Amino acid sequence: MAKCTFCGINLPRGTGKIYVQKDAKVLYFCSSKCEKNMLKLRRKPITTKWSGRYEK
Repeated sequence: MAKCTFCGINLPRGTGKIYVQKDAKVLYFCSSKCEKNMLKLRRKPITTKWSGRYEK
């Protein structure tokens, strides 16, 4: 069972997306919202308030 790289939600088998970066780092995403925030908008999950990995 994998966790979403951005928000930290557990992903059931057969769901979500896997993204492999050029440096062979594997990223898991539960939704397109998480994918867009991390890859396109370059947001950090620690500073995004709705993320499960948010730290004050």
